Order: sequence, then structure tokens, then C-alpha cells
Amino acid sequence: MGNVFGSFLRRPEAGSVLSLIAVIAFFVIFGGVNLGNMLGAASWVNLAANLGIVAIPMGLLMISGELDISIGAMIPAGSMTVAIISGYYGLPIIFGIAGALALGVIVGTINGLLTVKTSVPSLIITLGTLVAMQGIVLSASVLLTGNASVALTSPVWAKTLFGQLLGGSFQVIILWWVAISALFLVIVHHTPWGNWIFAMGGDKVSARNAGIPTERLTIGLFILSATSAAFVGMCGAILFNSAQVSGGMNYIFNAVVSVVVGGTLLTGGFGSVLGIFFGTLTFAVVTQGIYFTDIDRNWSSLIIGVMLLVAVLMNNSFRKAAISYSPRKKK
Repeated sequence: MGNVFGSFLRRPEAGSVLSLIAVIAFFVIFGGVNLGNMLGAASWVNLAANLGIVAIPMGLLMISGELDISIGAMIPAGSMTVAIISGYYGLPIIFGIAGALALGVIVGTINGLLTVKTSVPSLIITLGTLVAMQGIVLSASVLLTGNASVALTSPVWAKTLFGQLLGGSFQVIILWWVAISALFLVIVHHTPWGNWIFAMGGDKVSARNAGIPTERLTIGLFILSATSAAFVGMCGAILFNSAQVSGGMNYIFNAVVSVVVGGTLLTGGFGSVLGIFFGTLTFAVVTQGIYFTDIDRNWSSLIIGVMLLVAVLMNNSFRKAAISYSPRKKK
């Protein structure tokens, strides 16, 4: 039993699982929360799903040693693109969906190319893209439609796939989140591509010298990040039948917190998809679970800050334990 628990503590997702258990226990013991009511609520699951689809690519980029903060502009860009194409101009929704995802591919390609072809850190590059896309989205919306918000009416099949409410309150994007998480769990931890991502985060020069296509993989990860953000924005527009140029900035901070709580190091080379999944759940429970307690809502930011600091310390400890571990030889 001790060996099993010790093995678990050396895994990247250990911190996020323990954090989730600790947060729920804190709310139950000190917040007087009804556990059944909280776990059965849709608010935190919906938040986790929308955030989780963005957090997984963000986490993979961080594992590889990069960072993408342009997601804050790509979410409203994705929603406005589908709304303008299919809502304002009345083209079939498939063209709006294709336009939103294509925009994500274009912006991700630009971020990736600038990162691999220049010596400028990806944080600075994506900061520039963030500001530029905010201006483009606002200007294009006002120029093309005369408004900063656009209505959208979607056909039944699009509503069913991207904007349906299951059980009256659970967004269908939850199913997308689970499916995407399962897909990348297999890719990252059971294929050579995953090993390449970790190798890049450990030492990009050595990874390149070993024959890993670091440039193509980096560009691909940036495309994945921008397209995922555009997808979340697109789903939101279809769900709520409208799009606005504002919104999305909170996703930057929330995604980074979820990834770090999930066991991914900011320095790269260490993390897991399962950890990011549980880190997103933990963040969602903290931000939404407090509404089910008797705790003052103003304390939520303090709880998130403490959770982040504890998670960073725990992740460093787990990483050192994983690196220094050597199995005992059987006599």
C-alpha cells in the first residue's frame, strides 16, 4: 500500500488530485456546503469544460517550454467570426464554423512561426498577437456590422453538436472536453509525439539534435492552442445565440492557474494531461463552489491564491521526488 501511494505522489497529477480533495473537504468542513448539491450543480462543470478545452493546449505548450496568452483574444474572435459570417451575412453555419476554426489556424501559425524563427520569447509574441487581435476583432465588427455584438441563429444540428443544454443546464461542450482530454491523454502519454513535447521542455537544443522536429511541433502546438480557443468562442456564440467583442481575458489567468495546479511546471518538461484535467476541475470547484457555502464570496480570490502557491510548492516537491527516485533492488 505504501509503495502504491509513494508511486502516486511521484506522478505530475498527484498535486491536482490532492488539491481537489482538499478544496472539497475545506468547503464541507468549514463552509457548511451540501456536497450533493454542489457536485450536482452545472455551474462549475460548465466552467471546467470551457476552460479545460483551452487549458490542455496551454499545458502542452508550457510542458514544451512555451506560453500562449493570445487565447484571451481568440475566444471572442472565434465567436464574432461565426456570428458575422452566419448571423449578419446569413451564410450557412458550416461556413461560420469553418471561418472561426480557420482564423485559429492562421493566428496559431503566425505565433508559431514568429516563435521558432526569432529569438523573441513566446510570451512577448503572443502578447502582441493578443493586443492586435483585440483591435482587429473590434474594428472588423464595427466596420462590417456597425455593432460590437452580433445575433446568431443556428440550425438544429449545430445546436445539438455545439450549443445544446443537456438536462436543461449542462452544456454539451462538457462532452467535447471529456473526449478531447481522453484523446490527448493517449497522444501525450502513449505516442512518440508526447515524448517529443517533454523532450523539448527539458532541453530544446538537445531535442533538435536528437532529430525531433521541434519547429514543426512548436508551430503545431500554437495552432492547437489558438484553434481550441476559437472553438470555445464559437460554441459560446451558438449556445447563447449572440457574440460580443469583449470577454476572454479571464481565460488567460484561469488557464495558467489550472495548468499549474494540475502539476505542470512553468519551466517546462514536467506535467500531464490528467493533471491538467483535475487542475481545471479544482479551479472550477473553488470559483463556483464557494457560492454553495456560508463563506463570504470575497474570500474566493484568497483561496485561489493560496491554492496556487501550495500547488507550486507541491509540484516542485513531487518533481524532485520523481527525479531522485530509484527503485530498491530485490535481494
